[in-house]
Amino acid sequence: MEEKEKPRLARLTAILTQLQSKRVITAKQLAERHDVSVRTIYRDIRTLEKSGIPIVTEEGIGYSIMEGYHLPPVLFSEEEANALITLEQLAIKNKDQSLVENISSALEKIKAILRYSQKGNADLLADRIYFGGNNNKERTSNNLMEIQSAITHNKVLAIDYHSSEDKSSTRNIEPFAIYSIHGNFLLVAFCRLRNDFRHFRIDFIKKLVTKSDTFSPHNMTIKEYFEKYVKDQNNP
Repeated sequence: MEEKEKPRLARLTAILTQLQSKRVITAKQLAERHDVSVRTIYRDIRTLEKSGIPIVTEEGIGYSIMEGYHLPPVLFSEEEANALITLEQLAIKNKDQSLVENISSALEKIKAILRYSQKGNADLLADRIYFGGNNNKERTSNNLMEIQSAITHNKVLAIDYHSSEDKSSTRNIEPFAIYSIHGNFLLVAFCRLRNDFRHFRIDFIKKLVTKSDTFSPHNMTIKEYFEKYVKDQNNP
């Protein structure tokens, strides 16, 4: 009996973490994640509800935690804490100041809930990790966080752009996705001037303004976009 309860307890804890980390999650997604049946997930959700967790069930959509409800801080394992510190050091080398500031602020909050014994280890590890490739005083952009917000809220951006060919232009764009290559962030967006998707290096955006008007979401994933882009390139 005891051997069966341990896995279930671990699963309930993991489900609780997943409910906190997503706006909504389905029983099917949870079942696939934990390799159990959907019926088992239903029982787990009822168990969590009986323990006092205010889980909201949206029929035909999924589960979420009631807005405004705060659970006790999550405890990180030593390996998870080390992974976070490594990510912090990697982010510090990034060229976008807004990303660096927000990552550092977020990691400070995470460090605050680490067990006391982990705090010293985290500081030690931070002093023993180094990533080359960018002088951390070299910040060539400050727009990444605002662009991310525009993507999630479907906001049109007005940009002044200076290309690698030394050409300047002003565009209204509908931001779609961000990806990184060779240490540089690139924005995929629908350009209203060209009436097509274009790629913009974020550090080449000299001025950016989030406009009040919105656009209809582009109903595809970045994987689907690249598949279409490569196909169009191969079939001009």
